[in-house]
Amino acid sequence: MRHCSHEWQVNNGGRGLYELTQKLQGWLREVDARVGWANLFVPHTSASLLLQENADPDVRADILDYFAHLVPDGDPGFRHRNEGPDDMSAHLRSVLTQNSLIIPVQEGRAALGGWQGVFLFEHRLRPVSRRVLVSFQGVMEEV
Repeated sequence: MRHCSHEWQVNNGGRGLYELTQKLQGWLREVDARVGWANLFVPHTSASLLLQENADPDVRADILDYFAHLVPDGDPGFRHRNEGPDDMSAHLRSVLTQNSLIIPVQEGRAALGGWQGVFLFEHRLRPVSRRVLVSFQGVMEEV
């Protein structure tokens, strides 16, 4: 059993879902991962990770619309708004999602379903650079 890890900087254009699937698959090839587990973790309180459909962009639009309805920016009931009207709503959106994913790796690839993709879910309106910590634990090809 072996372990390796890496850190990605993901620059984004503000609130939205940013797909990381190909980045993950490429990294697993790079480290010669065969069978085991990939873990992704975002060490931020106003961004999260999702495992979601990656085929139809309407799914992403509907997710964004749903969260806008569920946790609106600038709610007058929010006390915390140090960084603007999207501050507390971004924190709550993060609470409602997740900051880490564990994905099985089989035959050197993340074992995702046919319609599944891995996404960084940015909750802030302005462009932000996010860190994503990725690790693999399992069997690697011997060189």
